[in-house]
Amino acid sequence: MLADELEHARQRFFAALDALPPARRDAPGLIGEWSSRELVAHMGYWAGHTTEAIHHVEQGRADAFDVDPPSTDERNATVARVARETDPATVRRREEASAQALVIRLQRMDPALLDVVLPDGGTLEEQVRVDGPDHYAEHAAELEAVAR
Repeated sequence: MLADELEHARQRFFAALDALPPARRDAPGLIGEWSSRELVAHMGYWAGHTTEAIHHVEQGRADAFDVDPPSTDERNATVARVARETDPATVRRREEASAQALVIRLQRMDPALLDVVLPDGGTLEEQVRVDGPDHYAEHAAELEAVAR
């Protein structure tokens, strides 16, 4: 079910992004300071982050996931900087690979693992939702608002 939710939210995100005129999409300030390139890289990073969470849980190392990480703002700034130095097609391919890896892990994992508690106090399911379908849906709504 989570894999389906992720795929639907991701489709909505890219439909909203691709509906924007290229000049608007590619200009800084689309969402915050970011152009679509930074936004897409951001989505891919957090999808990969969640795939890492699943891996830790499957390996019985949930307690080692994301312990003492850089702040979210620091991570987002690094991802955006790298994205600005990368061509848009590569950024999209990387996001797609991250999202597909997450979908595959979700489809193959034991659903009982979703109840495992991570070091931040949330469950794996909460982690998946926050960085997966809810995250894509949040940014899709922002892009839809930009289009209006």
